[in-house]
Amino acid sequence: MSQALTAIGLSLQMAFFMIWETLWPLVLGFGLSGAVQAFVSRSQMQRLLGDAGVRSLARASLFGMISSSCSYAASAMAKSLFQKGADFTTAMVFMLASTNLVLELGLVLWILIGWQFALAEYVGGILMIGMLALIARFVFKPRLVRAARDRLRSREAGVEMGDHEPPDEAAEAVSEPLGRRLRSAAGWADAAGYTMADLTMLRQELIVGYLVAGFLAVLVPATLWNLVFFRGHGLATSVENVVIGPLIGVISFVCSIGNVPLAAALWSGGISFGGVVSFVFADLITMPLILIYRKLYGWALTWRLVAALWLVMSVAGLGTELLFRAVHLVPTIRPSRPVPVGFSWNYTTVLNVIFLLVFAGLVWLHRNRERLGGGGRYAIDPVCGMQVEKANAPARARFEGQAFHFCSDHCRERFERDPHRFVRPASVPTPTGS
Repeated sequence: MSQALTAIGLSLQMAFFMIWETLWPLVLGFGLSGAVQAFVSRSQMQRLLGDAGVRSLARASLFGMISSSCSYAASAMAKSLFQKGADFTTAMVFMLASTNLVLELGLVLWILIGWQFALAEYVGGILMIGMLALIARFVFKPRLVRAARDRLRSREAGVEMGDHEPPDEAAEAVSEPLGRRLRSAAGWADAAGYTMADLTMLRQELIVGYLVAGFLAVLVPATLWNLVFFRGHGLATSVENVVIGPLIGVISFVCSIGNVPLAAALWSGGISFGGVVSFVFADLITMPLILIYRKLYGWALTWRLVAALWLVMSVAGLGTELLFRAVHLVPTIRPSRPVPVGFSWNYTTVLNVIFLLVFAGLVWLHRNRERLGGGGRYAIDPVCGMQVEKANAPARARFEGQAFHFCSDHCRERFERDPHRFVRPASVPTPTGS
């Protein structure tokens, strides 16, 4: 019993210091992401992604890079773009970019594993997007895409016939000039709202990711890792690792930025450089997301989408590893544990103190945003806590006379199963007598 308690204590200690090591890049990444989301119009995104041309794909990649890193939000936004006229491949490129090319992911990878992995994530992400664009015409057959679009439109028609809030075209306020909004307290209060909402939304993935990584780093022996990953077989090792990496992502149920701590544990455990890259990419094919794709697009297109994503993730991971080996950028030293355990007065501590003060400022802006004139165009998803624009919310519902806005159909469906779980009694208006 004492040995078990000691092992659990060491695992929790490892998880805590992984959080400590990556605290400042998390605050910086989410803060910048919140600012970009507040100052970039979603309506403009939708207008510019109408086809699968090179320019539209480039715009989709750029818009994805400056969006939220949540996999569920990315899949919902991609669905919304496709439903409103964007090409299916372009929408999927947006989804890939918004989970694999975002700033906060690169920062945490850099700090937790090394700058080579951060660079590889962006290089591999570009390769993955290019390959998906090349094979899309062979995989995503026009008849399946048309059927998926008709399916979404019929679902939306069913929603509008039910007890749901119809799209509110008046909900989007007249856009202010960007310069004026950047100088306004309301604009920065809205940016802080996005930051706090994204952290709230992803807190479960982050906590689970760090905890699982801590236990894997401490409890899993090297002999077990050797059974999972080929080692010492040259190219065969690399190929097996980039194929098995996404499989671990599928069964881990940890998505978004929460899988980076797991990537650090896998790297310490012996997976190849390319295997780490393909594993981090795989946050879009976890089982919960596969089930979401099935609801949105039907099984026929979902299986093709998952197979295509798995293929480009594995090939991009392998290609990135071979490229980095050719220029001698693959790390040669594999740490026995992801991070040092213990406090020391170094740049990490200094930056953590600075960004904890920055975080306190963001909390203040968020709590005072109504007084500062912000929040009018936005609503908070009552299920996951994400901040969404009312005019462009992917899903809406009404409950006891009150309108609610959601980041995805997934959150709306959870809300509809048990609304009382997510609605505070004080926030629901008391019905008046007739």
